[in-house]
Amino acid sequence: MIEDKNQQRTDLSQLGEFGLIDHLAKSFEVTQKSTIKAIGDDAAVLEFDKDRVVVSTDFLVEGVHFDLSYMPLKHLGYKAVIVNLSDIFAMNAEATQITVSIAVSNRFPLEAIEELYAGVQTACKLYNVDLVGGDTTSSTSGLIISVTAIGQVKTGNEVYRSGAKPNDLLVVSGDLGGAYLGLQVLEREKEVFKVNPNNQPDLDAYTYIIERQLKPEARKDIIKLLADLEVKPTAMIDISDGLSSEILHLCKASKVGCDLYENKIPLDPQVISTSEEFNMDSTTIALSGGEDYELLMTISQDDFPKIKANPHLTVIGYITEEASGAHLVTRGDQKIQLTAQGWNSFETN
Repeated sequence: MIEDKNQQRTDLSQLGEFGLIDHLAKSFEVTQKSTIKAIGDDAAVLEFDKDRVVVSTDFLVEGVHFDLSYMPLKHLGYKAVIVNLSDIFAMNAEATQITVSIAVSNRFPLEAIEELYAGVQTACKLYNVDLVGGDTTSSTSGLIISVTAIGQVKTGNEVYRSGAKPNDLLVVSGDLGGAYLGLQVLEREKEVFKVNPNNQPDLDAYTYIIERQLKPEARKDIIKLLADLEVKPTAMIDISDGLSSEILHLCKASKVGCDLYENKIPLDPQVISTSEEFNMDSTTIALSGGEDYELLMTISQDDFPKIKANPHLTVIGYITEEASGAHLVTRGDQKIQLTAQGWNSFETN
């Protein structure tokens, strides 16, 4: 990336830790009634009456989870919030607050951190959550972001991974595989840029899948849709590490098996065409790609008429007895044991 020599660059040491926090926090407004005290004290104060509180935390580490050569800082700030809100929605809960902690090396000026937090602020506004705290410190190894998301759910409405029962339907929101393929396109263009920095990539044919990678969305709308349809899933999990991994997590927690039908997995046309271009199998990408942040759930067959033909939800299989195991039923009607081959940050390349 070409650096603008005239761009303002304010060294973070000029502000110090608390000055930086004050500088970043002043742009954030409090919108949730449950936020009694946000940034500015030793801890945030929240009040949820009789609702239950749900909390989730994720790390994003430069060089492991993101590459700043093609991930704009504003997009990164946005995505860091989204991946955490997705976990809250997977509990059938409403997201209400977040905390954001960062560790930064001295190669990042204040203006870069402002860009990062502009993305955080955009996510807060769009999803109506309050930033109520966090921390900043120095790093010797690039940028590290940790976001904690807090939410609330009425007692009895929470949904766990462990509630699936035999004969329940296996249902997924949206479509799968786009985020992984978007990453493949970005990585390919990065290698081309290394060889020829003057080359300008034409990414028009990949708009959808690149956005799925750089600017994913958490499915808050699905939680509202389910409530409007009066459907409470029996189990639910978000798809961060690939469909197969999440199905197996759900099956393990619920002590059940499943049959997943290959021909039912929802794929965007851009995913199918780009899979062919990369000589990859689109089913394998949907099963193992990850970072789609769709919701995988099981619902009672009694609720099928309520979701039938809904464009946002697809029935992709059904739950079986634990002894039956978890299987993929191929287009050729063969049963293959489902294995977890999703992304693992601890694997070495």
